[in-house]
Amino acid sequence: MPQLSNTIQVDLAHEFLSRSFTPGETLAILLRGEYPVKTQQRIVRFECAVAPRYLRWLAYENVRGANIYVAANPLRFGSRKRTKESIDEVRHLYIDIDSDGEVRLAAVRTSGTVPNPSTILSTSPGKYQVLWQVDDFRFAQQERLLKLLAIAFGGDPACTDCNRVLRLPGFLNNKYDPAHPVTAEYPSNSVSKPEDFRLDDALIDSIPIWPRKPAHNAPSQETNSENDWAWIARELVAGKDAVKLTRTLAECRSDKPNPLYYAQRTVDVASVRLWLLEGISFCDIVRMLEVRRRFEIPSTLNLARAHEIARTAQHMISRQKIA
Repeated sequence: MPQLSNTIQVDLAHEFLSRSFTPGETLAILLRGEYPVKTQQRIVRFECAVAPRYLRWLAYENVRGANIYVAANPLRFGSRKRTKESIDEVRHLYIDIDSDGEVRLAAVRTSGTVPNPSTILSTSPGKYQVLWQVDDFRFAQQERLLKLLAIAFGGDPACTDCNRVLRLPGFLNNKYDPAHPVTAEYPSNSVSKPEDFRLDDALIDSIPIWPRKPAHNAPSQETNSENDWAWIARELVAGKDAVKLTRTLAECRSDKPNPLYYAQRTVDVASVRLWLLEGISFCDIVRMLEVRRRFEIPSTLNLARAHEIARTAQHMISRQKIA
């Protein structure tokens, strides 16, 4: 049997589980090995998950290379799988912050539009999972707010499912060499309600806009959004005014749920891409975006939005270089 690492602290896992769930609830524990890829999922009662013997077994598997996760929400009694249909109730809202972690985490902490997080998991250097313990949420409300949180604070937009798993603190993140201890901070003991989150629904329409390569052997046919992108990029290169372009695009795309926000984001991402290619610094770009939208975007979201758009454009350029 491998010797357990002294960096594994099962008491931290016990504390997190005890704060996040209640006796009698059903939890999903996921063990995922990296090399080779191997996944085990255990559906257990809360009392089993926090038992010393069970935590020691998780530590043993962690030392052998498995990463340890727990589902963010409890399952219905008798569930055998961790599907969306098996989720019993909404217990947490969450975002995954995988890049520019310190800046984005600071934006969450200082924002007046969301409550203080209940838990902040440090999953690896500069990467975080931010959680809010909540009550009285319907599943549709959770899905909407998960998208808004990811957009507003630059979280991973793919991590917005109610059956999402979180890293369990106290164990090691084995994706790194050396492995990184997963730790937890508890800024607040409060439980948040839907009315405590004051994010703009218009953000839902602000998905990243950039041309995507057509699938292999698929007919080459550009979408309306791709045509919008190409037109805006040409107009910006020609020196056209960004604010006027925003108004024109919004008028042309009345089919969008929020045409103005769609137009703002398309113009801004295209602008940042050009600025980056021209060698303008990241900090200057963020300030330029803030100034451009200072009368249109709430000040509590403007800075976080500017950072997220700048990172999106950076990512777009890096992907094009790789391709």
